[in-house]
Amino acid sequence: MNGRILCVDDEEKILSAFRRQFEGRFDIVPAVGALAALEIIAASGPFAVIVSDMRMPGMDGVKFLSEARKRAPDSVRVMLTGFADLQTAVEAVNEVNIFRFLTKPCSYDMLAKVLEAGLEQYRLITAEKELLEKTLSGAIKVLTEVLSLTNPSAFGHASRVQRLVQDICKEMHVADSWQFEVAAMLSQIGCVTVPADTLEKIYRGQRLQETETQMFEAHTVVGCDLVRNIPRLEDVAKTIACQRKCFDGSGSPKEVGAGAEIPLGARILKAAIDYDMSKWSGLSGCDAMVELRRNSQHYDPDVLTALETISKSSDSFEIREYSVMNLRPNAILADSVTTPDGFLIVAKGQEVTPALCQRLRNYAIRRGIDDKIRVRVRERRGAVEAGGPGGPGRA
Repeated sequence: MNGRILCVDDEEKILSAFRRQFEGRFDIVPAVGALAALEIIAASGPFAVIVSDMRMPGMDGVKFLSEARKRAPDSVRVMLTGFADLQTAVEAVNEVNIFRFLTKPCSYDMLAKVLEAGLEQYRLITAEKELLEKTLSGAIKVLTEVLSLTNPSAFGHASRVQRLVQDICKEMHVADSWQFEVAAMLSQIGCVTVPADTLEKIYRGQRLQETETQMFEAHTVVGCDLVRNIPRLEDVAKTIACQRKCFDGSGSPKEVGAGAEIPLGARILKAAIDYDMSKWSGLSGCDAMVELRRNSQHYDPDVLTALETISKSSDSFEIREYSVMNLRPNAILADSVTTPDGFLIVAKGQEVTPALCQRLRNYAIRRGIDDKIRVRVRERRGAVEAGGPGGPGRA
């Protein structure tokens, strides 16, 4: 666990005294001035606790800790000052969200207690963050595994869309795109309420009965309701709810406006979903883009341009064949897997997960499926993407 403490002051002798005073008890890293401290945070951070003097030339303690908070939000911040006035305290609390505000001179015992408390606070923050991230990752995994097992067509569609969204975000240089990719992966989770044969008709562009249309249109609301109660996925839930919203304002939900009022993730997701459904219905990538351009008012122009660039990139695929027992996670299926009587187990284009590997093995033993599974490895822009299973050689 990181227990380092960054101490910032414009007087080097004070920092030296500080290190001598706590040598052997705390891991103190000194920084002479705010600018030097920011460089240290960038080069060797984060730190568990950051202690800063208030009065420093160039950048005072409040401004420094405000900048430090942006770079290392989990670090616990402590202010030391010899000028204890109400305004300074108010600024420190409101702008910096400091953990403790201490006045000079501060006794050894008092400062030691504050540093111990700061280290404990940091441990609590990082432990809670780790637990939340594991819980979040686990919740997403459970939802996607449930979809893959109950509705392989919807999961296959979501897998392909997730890769498209990832490529679009790279092309558009979107920062922190993880929420968009999660929204893509969970975009079809509401389809657990839609019969598999209805989804097959939708993905193949076939005509639907009115009741089937109503069932499918409800899947975005169902998906949003399932996801929005998961901590940190509130924005993902909104993206899922708006995935069918058109750039010109048409489509649902009606309470969401047009253009930039639609979340960027939903604008990207809308184009990726429609592109994949066009290709799934039998169109080539080029023809799918022509179809989207024909209805260009439905899409963000920047997203459409990025998608067109991706669709024109020179992709080549190497098809490999593996036995069911040798199949490994991360493979991308080149064909759908069905039982001898035509029941769909897994849709083509789906990424194989550990649970799916086990499911295919169980089907191979109990019901009998083709022992040879074809997967693809994509070579793109001079590099081979991980698309085939590692380990076993070609069957």
